[in-house]
Amino acid sequence: MRHHGGLTPSQARAAALERYPYEPDDAPFRGLVFHDEAWHWAMSVIHGDRYMVELPGLAQPSVEYRALE
Repeated sequence: MRHHGGLTPSQARAAALERYPYEPDDAPFRGLVFHDEAWHWAMSVIHGDRYMVELPGLAQPSVEYRALE
């Protein structure tokens, strides 16, 4: 969100929490919503739902993003 969306660190954190709110460790079915990785959701928010068609270079996470994992 910061690199591709130009958001400040605080804006990126707020956007991430809005999209996928924090779930406590003991919450039943915690993380079940994550059938796609965060990269997909971030690119969809930044560039729209058709980002994979319109910007095919962003269809897969960047090398820099993968290095953060």
